[in-house]
Amino acid sequence: MTNYAIYDVFTGAALAGNPLAVVFDADGFDEARMQAIAREFNLSETVFVLKPEHPAHTARLRIFTTTRELPFAGHPTVGAAIALADRRLGGAVPDTGIDMVKMLEEPIGRVRCAVRINPGGGAGFAEFDLPKLSRQLEAEIEPADIGAALGLDPQEIGFENHRVSLWSAGVPYVLVPVHDLAAAAKAECNPAEWERIAPMGDGMLAFAYLYCRGGVNHTASFHARMFAPGEGVPEDPATGSAAAALSGAIHHFDGMLEGNQALVIEQGVEMGRPSLIHMHLDCADGEVRHVRIGGQAVKIAEGRLLL
Repeated sequence: MTNYAIYDVFTGAALAGNPLAVVFDADGFDEARMQAIAREFNLSETVFVLKPEHPAHTARLRIFTTTRELPFAGHPTVGAAIALADRRLGGAVPDTGIDMVKMLEEPIGRVRCAVRINPGGGAGFAEFDLPKLSRQLEAEIEPADIGAALGLDPQEIGFENHRVSLWSAGVPYVLVPVHDLAAAAKAECNPAEWERIAPMGDGMLAFAYLYCRGGVNHTASFHARMFAPGEGVPEDPATGSAAAALSGAIHHFDGMLEGNQALVIEQGVEMGRPSLIHMHLDCADGEVRHVRIGGQAVKIAEGRLLL
């Protein structure tokens, strides 16, 4: 029997954000069994926790959608880091709370996470350093094709100098800037049309990520939606790897100032699962030098796999 827990990630409230299954002590499972378990949970992603290859590290993670393994993903990284901290502490949190650092091994490389666990239970907070900075990929992308695949008029696509572009920080996304919240709410992905027009990046078919300035939440810098129908995810309520890709586009189009820039991205609003993704960009000499992605996560269930 193997223990697991379900966390809602990029939220401090249960039944919001992006649900994640965390399967502990998964060293006895081979890839086929992990994939089958991920299909059984039927969440956008399931993360399996294994013993680290380097003894000084906290754990090795393998991340699966319902159809395949991913090299990296944000909400499993945040959720697993908090789940491992919760499990280690076992509820014994000092009145002042506790800060911890986790070094996680993922297929993309080592991922350093800082974790904050507050007293009295509730949501923890984790923030990780991007293992790979966002970069723009070459692609021929016609706004009219994007509009046809996402149910948008061409004139609703683009704002200021932001244009449709392909970016990846390990997982590729077609970043689709739209005029406002109304245009974002109108979007609806046609899976067959998206598969026909979406470019490849890093050996994968790129997912769709819409964004505009502002948000329903007054703290939000950007409002976003993500569609990955080919992965069995018609829409995702919170996508850390997409926010990671967006970090490069924001700097490219906005020309971020030198120093540390803090942004908040809201997602999942249209699904009734609002989430907040925190992003910090360190910029110097006209380049992004360092990016951190973070958010809260709260445990909502736990149990055992009878396998």
